Amino acid sequence: MIKIDALLVFLGIGLQIYALFDVARAPQENFTKWPKWAWLIIVILFGLIGSLVWIMSGRKNNGGTPRAPRRRPGRDLPPDDNPDFLRNL
Repeated sequence: MIKIDALLVFLGIGLQIYALFDVARAPQENFTKWPKWAWLIIVILFGLIGSLVWIMSGRKNNGGTPRAPRRRPGRDLPPDDNPDFLRNL
């Protein structure tokens, strides 16, 4: 039973550390509802609950980095839209 309790404590601490670094590294445009400094205070002061609130509702889920346009078979892309061409520059 002690092992399960210790595992839950470590998972909670890991979630808090993840949320803290996620808030600190996110650009200001990715914040909803409150500014970055407010989210940092919420995650630090409210610990696990603040981390869960941040992960569930505090950030925009835009998929991270922008993705290259998907290529359709048989369709040529102009050089400025072709990720393979741009990568080789």
